[in-house]
Amino acid sequence: MPMNHKKILGTTVTLLTAGSFALPAHALCPVCTVAVGAGVGLSRWLGIDDTITGLWVGGLMVSLTLWTDDWLEKKNFKIQGRAWAVLAAYLILIILPLYWMGIMGHPFNTLWGQDKLLVGMIAGGFSFLVGALGYKALKKHNQDRAYFPFQKVVMPVGMLAILSAIFYWITK
Repeated sequence: MPMNHKKILGTTVTLLTAGSFALPAHALCPVCTVAVGAGVGLSRWLGIDDTITGLWVGGLMVSLTLWTDDWLEKKNFKIQGRAWAVLAAYLILIILPLYWMGIMGHPFNTLWGQDKLLVGMIAGGFSFLVGALGYKALKKHNQDRAYFPFQKVVMPVGMLAILSAIFYWITK
């Protein structure tokens, strides 16, 4: 098996293993956040393309935004545009250090004329959000019950895994 296939297989097995230890949680669960965080760290360690790493960073950002917004809601912290403010804070906390460290913005690290990490972050953020919202919509249509165990984790993280495979083939 070629080395790149071993890396993808290793990442997939790790993420599925992390998801199998999920516990029931509220809002967008911490397990999702940990799984996405593990995916980011693992992909960088394995030397996987920055576009794929960006997918997981974007998913992590959306997960943290939803998780933080839910926590603020429970604390009765009510301001107009709270979720957007939280997202902006995470964007600043993640993108600026990557830019200052020279990880983002390198002219030879682009896909479709844009920084690979940024392309991945945008695609990953949207796909994670689609997975999370899709879970809520399916749950609503099933008398407020999931169709299968850990569906809350599988749908958003699964979206990232599918996109990782797609971007792997695009960037190889």
